[in-house]
Amino acid sequence: MKIAVLSGKGGTGKTLISVNLAASAKESIYIDCDVEEPNGHLFFKPENIQSEEISIKVPTVDEKLCNGCRKCIDFCKFNALAYIINKPKVFNEVCHSCGGCVLFCPEKALSEKEIIIGEIQSGISENVAVLTGILNAGEKSGIPIIKKLLKDTHENKFTFIDCPPGSACIVMDSIKDADYCILVAEPTLFGVHNLNMVYELVKLFNKPHGAVLNKCMEGENPSEKFCLEKDIKIIGKIPFEQELGTLNSKALVLVRQNNKYRDMFSSLLQIVTKEVQI
Repeated sequence: MKIAVLSGKGGTGKTLISVNLAASAKESIYIDCDVEEPNGHLFFKPENIQSEEISIKVPTVDEKLCNGCRKCIDFCKFNALAYIINKPKVFNEVCHSCGGCVLFCPEKALSEKEIIIGEIQSGISENVAVLTGILNAGEKSGIPIIKKLLKDTHENKFTFIDCPPGSACIVMDSIKDADYCILVAEPTLFGVHNLNMVYELVKLFNKPHGAVLNKCMEGENPSEKFCLEKDIKIIGKIPFEQELGTLNSKALVLVRQNNKYRDMFSSLLQIVTKEVQI
């Protein structure tokens, strides 16, 4: 069972919810797909960490074989190749690693080389297998890391996918195989805007979904109103309270520190499980 946790921006409580749901399950996998700024490992503090480098293929040119025909340049829609002062040049920063230029080169002047873009760290934190994707600074896309993270998940375990914030391509790759999507929102007008972003995305992918409203207080809640208007099922509310904030700011897993929060997230996990089975 794969549960993706999304939010329209960072700081809404996406990691808070995915970490504590994973810790509430008897046995689970937590996957941090927020590869530009992963922080789930700060809470889990996994042990026996193993690391795997992730690389992509980019073209390299043998100038002696290139005759300047520019067929590779005409093929590339991302402008990753150019012919400058009678020499071919490759711009790795915008290359999408499709390999088409290598296939189109009639002189076989193009070949591929691998460059490392990041890594995946895996470890164990009590009942949770923790997988963390880390994109090297300056790299253009974390999609290859996300694809690798999600490749070898176990169908018979709860898998919680901590998605990147927003609704860009890396989020789409994170949720495409999910069985259910949890939309996390704050109780503000700005929170409504961010909630709408991920709501439109899960509708586009036709994913079953429900909302968890974080930082809830007494009084008007624009995000709750939005959910009622759009017929989005509210599957949980996380209160805005000092104890929760203190534990979270210390990078502690709530359900391992306080029975009240263990009951709260265990109940939420049961609701999610029933929603998936409907």
